[in-house]
Amino acid sequence: MAFFSPDITAHDLWTDIEAVRTQSPLVHSITNLVVMNLNANVLLAAGASPVMAHAHEEVKAMVGIAQSLVLNIGTLDPYGVDSMKIALAAAHQRGIPTVLDPVGAGATPYRNQTLNELLDVASPSVIRGNGSEIMSTANAAIQTRGVDSSASANDALGAARALTARTLGTVCVSGETDHIVDAHQRWARLSNGHVWMTKITGVGCSATALIGAFCAVQADAWRATTAAMALMSIAGEVAAEKAQACGQGVGSMAAMLLDELQLLDEATFKARLKLQTDSL
Repeated sequence: MAFFSPDITAHDLWTDIEAVRTQSPLVHSITNLVVMNLNANVLLAAGASPVMAHAHEEVKAMVGIAQSLVLNIGTLDPYGVDSMKIALAAAHQRGIPTVLDPVGAGATPYRNQTLNELLDVASPSVIRGNGSEIMSTANAAIQTRGVDSSASANDALGAARALTARTLGTVCVSGETDHIVDAHQRWARLSNGHVWMTKITGVGCSATALIGAFCAVQADAWRATTAAMALMSIAGEVAAEKAQACGQGVGSMAAMLLDELQLLDEATFKARLKLQTDSL
């Protein structure tokens, strides 16, 4: 296997953030009903263009004009699963990047079955989930508690590596520290963010949508995933601090998160970034 350097800098990641802002990639999301509005607003704030089409009659055509596809299994039903399969097959045929969020993986047999069926259609470019979701997706033995994680990101690192071997892609394990690994044995660790981000429904799912936007402008999915997660976590960190300083709570923070995704500047990003990279 050729060597792929794990060396990326704050400047590299900021270049990708600016690319999303200037190129405004069209991200086609088939996502869950709980988070659609926030996902769309996060993409818009970061500079991307969201489209969310589920109808069998148009989903393939929509993939035909999008720059990336995001699939999220949070609120499953048979019609939606078929939409995802049609879209994933079309995206694979076109060669555009695909991102999968295995929300609640391991909670029910239906979720596990759906994930296996999707992975049989095509391997996504990126899979992002919390520790237990990644372990379940990799067929490790763990039970999730709803959509919350009962395993830490560190616990799931081995499962993530196994999953990259299966998909030959990138896997992001979200947690207090985010781990991003790929089939080329590159490993990034991001230690930004704020605990209040876990108190706003859809922040994790929106991070997945953001990865789709970054994969559309950066061909290296591992670097794109790292850039997207860095932007989301630093924006959340700054938003929480500003809300606290004003004596406000997570409701105000949610609005401030969108503000920071739009207005975060290079100096703040580079000063706050807590990134380590290695080869596994």
